[in-house]
Amino acid sequence: MEFDFSWPVLWNGLFWPLIRLTFFISVGLLVGNLIESLQWTRYAAKLAAPLARRARLRDVSAASFTMAFFSGITANTMLSEAHEKGEINDRELILSNLFNSLPTYFLHLPTLFFIAAPFIGSAATVYVGLTAFAAIIRTMGIVYSGKFLLPPIDEGCLPCKLDEMEEKRDKSSALKKTWSRFKKRLPKVLYLTCPIYTLFFILKQVGMFAWLQDILSGSSAFFTFLPPEALGIVAFHMAAEFTAGLAAAGAMIADTSLTQTQVVLALMLGNVLSSPMRAFRHQFPYYAGIFKPRMAFKLILCNQLTRGLTIALVGTAYALLMI
Repeated sequence: MEFDFSWPVLWNGLFWPLIRLTFFISVGLLVGNLIESLQWTRYAAKLAAPLARRARLRDVSAASFTMAFFSGITANTMLSEAHEKGEINDRELILSNLFNSLPTYFLHLPTLFFIAAPFIGSAATVYVGLTAFAAIIRTMGIVYSGKFLLPPIDEGCLPCKLDEMEEKRDKSSALKKTWSRFKKRLPKVLYLTCPIYTLFFILKQVGMFAWLQDILSGSSAFFTFLPPEALGIVAFHMAAEFTAGLAAAGAMIADTSLTQTQVVLALMLGNVLSSPMRAFRHQFPYYAGIFKPRMAFKLILCNQLTRGLTIALVGTAYALLMI
């Protein structure tokens, strides 16, 4: 086996792609964090009132939906307090928490997109669009389910939280907050990106993926819709975090090992397989601080089940259309 680690190969296959990637990641993080700091997503919160009425959710649930565009912790705290006061029961608490999946997703969508775009280019638009569509399906499913699972409620007035939050927000701190987040997040992204990109470059040179192709050629048909390189993306997604999967996908796209469709499907599969344990590891501590531990476990379980099912559904439909 011959390895080609000459300077032209290293520059074109490793160093220059990493330099470009670092630059665009830096720009993407700045833009994404600025959008979040300025809270431009607040305009979408106007959907809360009509959706909540259709889902038979009370005002506190609709207000929580509005708050979720700004802070998931604040939204959950509102639900927890209402539950403890007896204003909503267990069923409405669970449905209200699931109802917030759309604003919770859109809260971090700008950063998600601007991190993914430098790695996988136009595939980022497809991936983010599909996962956003899955979030919309989840919320619409809750709206539909509420009509059958919850009793009718009297027409009420949704408390307007937007103006109150706008008044309290210090616009002058947006740039400072953006820069603080940028300095904190960029090193974490690069600590994963550079080693993983380098590792995939080396694995490609030593013929690892050709070896995997031989091993998997006679394996279960379950893996046949994805090549071995794509399974590597899934593995990194599961073993580390989303950025690791993106770094692996970026490396594969750079040397044209995978198509856009294969990259998107690999990321969605990694998303479904990795999210449950990551959610319990990161979310349970703060959920248990807001809700009772048993309810916190139930909420996370319901969230992950609906999340996994909707992403799998959207991913399957995308695969059937594209493959």
